[in-house]
Amino acid sequence: MIIDIHCHYTTEPAALHTFRDKQLAGLADAARRPAAKTLADLNIGDETIVQSLQPQLKLQKERGSDLTIFSPRAAGMAHHVGNAQVSRQWTTISNDLIHRITQLLPDNFAGVGQLPQFPGVAPAECIDELQRLADLGFVGVNLNPDPSGGWWSGPPLTDRHWYPLYEKLVALRMPAMIHVSSCCNPNFHHTGAHYINADTTAFMQLIQGDLFRDFPELKFVIPHGGGAVPFHWGRYRGLCLSIQKKPLAEHLLKNVFFDTCVYHQPGLRLMTEVVPVSNILFASEMLGAVPGIDPDNGFHFDDTKRYIDALSGLEASDRHALFEGNARRVYPRLDELLKRRGR
Repeated sequence: MIIDIHCHYTTEPAALHTFRDKQLAGLADAARRPAAKTLADLNIGDETIVQSLQPQLKLQKERGSDLTIFSPRAAGMAHHVGNAQVSRQWTTISNDLIHRITQLLPDNFAGVGQLPQFPGVAPAECIDELQRLADLGFVGVNLNPDPSGGWWSGPPLTDRHWYPLYEKLVALRMPAMIHVSSCCNPNFHHTGAHYINADTTAFMQLIQGDLFRDFPELKFVIPHGGGAVPFHWGRYRGLCLSIQKKPLAEHLLKNVFFDTCVYHQPGLRLMTEVVPVSNILFASEMLGAVPGIDPDNGFHFDDTKRYIDALSGLEASDRHALFEGNARRVYPRLDELLKRRGR
């Protein structure tokens, strides 16, 4: 079975974008606020949703993946926009749409949700939505380490500020993908810089702290191949030894995992040579950050399965771990969901 753990809903129906435009316009002019309050108010029919997913379904079939862990558009979360109430309403509608998708196409999609984060609002305020997601059958969440949108105004991930949310994640057995959203700092392109900066920053924060002493069952997935981490693996091993006086594997690798959203063969080769295979999960982020065809080989940049298939030196057990086994271990609620369906 091929499980893609990182894809976003980037082909949403027009009605969702219209609602969002009105919601944001209403911040400046109350008369422009949308009348809609819930997803049901948007009157998006099942046929419209299924039709919007045809690009994803086509690529699943063509590229040979079986199941996609699906979440709202990452850049669209925009936790820094508006106010806490706007973030909560937008989060609820976005998550409800993902839930509809998992009900309409359960063999193709499993749900991961966003959280109603906002700068200055305690993460504990997200717990009720996290519980709701679990009740709806979601298998994980995206956690924004920088809801300020590029200004990094909040405390690091190891701060006790985050602890109530971590306690709930552990209780629900849900991993969190550390994923920022769009960026309002003009110094950082959101997908080319802000995302990669955040991946790298989160990993270094975890090295500096001792979070997993307090939460030994907490699991994080750092996307986009871990940002700069695999390329500088020796740097982080050395820093961990100097700061924590213990090996990196002992300090983090029981709890921290990486995906394969790395869009060239040498990058995937490096990643699998320096990061333990047990800490790598297959993902493509297809129809996401890097559209288009690589002129060097004629294939889409985000066809990451092709890169893994071309790797030499991987045992059959390693390939199974990359494509399925690790995902089912890191996302236990997904494993249980699949077992109930006889998969």
